[in-house]
Amino acid sequence: VSMNHTTIVEFVLLGLANSRRWEISLFVFLGIAYLLILLGNISVISITLTNNFLQTPMYYFLRNFALLEITFTSTFLPSTLYSLLTERKTISLPGCFLQMLLFYCLGTCTLFYMAVMSLDRYVAICHPLHYPAIMNSRFCLQLILGCWALTFLLMFPPTIMTVQLPFCGPNVMNHFYCDASLLLQLSCTDTGFIEELMFIILIIILPGTLIVTAVSYGCIIVTILLIPSSAGRRKAFSTCSAHLMVVMVFYSTCIYRYIRPAQRGGQDSDKVLSLFFSVLTQTVNPYIYSLRNKQVKQALKEKILKFSGSL
Repeated sequence: VSMNHTTIVEFVLLGLANSRRWEISLFVFLGIAYLLILLGNISVISITLTNNFLQTPMYYFLRNFALLEITFTSTFLPSTLYSLLTERKTISLPGCFLQMLLFYCLGTCTLFYMAVMSLDRYVAICHPLHYPAIMNSRFCLQLILGCWALTFLLMFPPTIMTVQLPFCGPNVMNHFYCDASLLLQLSCTDTGFIEELMFIILIIILPGTLIVTAVSYGCIIVTILLIPSSAGRRKAFSTCSAHLMVVMVFYSTCIYRYIRPAQRGGQDSDKVLSLFFSVLTQTVNPYIYSLRNKQVKQALKEKILKFSGSL
């Protein structure tokens, strides 16, 4: 480290608001969102694990997706809520690195999971007779392990290189979690290679998974249009449109946030975009993908009646 610099031991996260009134309002909003995320996804996991009629590949993927969402949001929401409540804005150097590593790895895995789930629905709707043979338990496990393997293969190199950078000050980030692009700006050495590497990786991941998801849903829509019953088409389109809306919000905010040059010092608009793909879509996902399903609602109703009866 240069003689003119002092190695920093913590970062200051400016957070989401600069007034106490807004901080309290955001604490309530994000607290409710986090509670809904936990309740919704825990319900999906428990129902799909204990109900014999829900032991199918679709619910296997949804169960893993629910567990991933709980883990992903737990990497930053508890610390954000604590910061809003106590006005403590600092995070230690190791804590920042760990949060960044988990956030990007789990977020990337979410993209792969969404692509896999769209592929599962494509096979189920467009090739129903071959579905049991294609989506057997072994292949489902291979898809899940493949998502994690690709995630670590792509995201570990740049994150590990970022962790090894020297940070000498300033130490202020205009964000509510440790964002990699802003973290690189705070390093007191050249980070051009890491920035280019991360950009290339994001170009591979975001458009790549989006193409798989878009093509899968495109084929599904074509198949739905061939359904002779108008009631059947309306029901299928209702489910499909809800899925597509969540996918569009998630991908559009992610792409605009990361597939463009990071602004020096960060912008407030970046924090709003991050809230959309990291909190808003995670809040509605269990209800859009699982809890609206007729079989899941029936299983949930039976659980509630059974629990009420035992009381």
